[in-house]
Amino acid sequence: MGKKIAEQPMKIEMMGYEVVEKVAMPSGNSTRIYLPVDWKGKRVRAVRLEK
Repeated sequence: MGKKIAEQPMKIEMMGYEVVEKVAMPSGNSTRIYLPVDWKGKRVRAVRLEK
């Protein structure tokens, strides 16, 4: 069963303390984004901005 991807962008509202925007880069068989070291051990969310 494959993942369902939205046809149109959806509105997502979140509350948080800080935001960074990065480009996911290749890493083995997946991708990765680097976050500030002081975010280590904190809960974070990643939202894809492009289709």
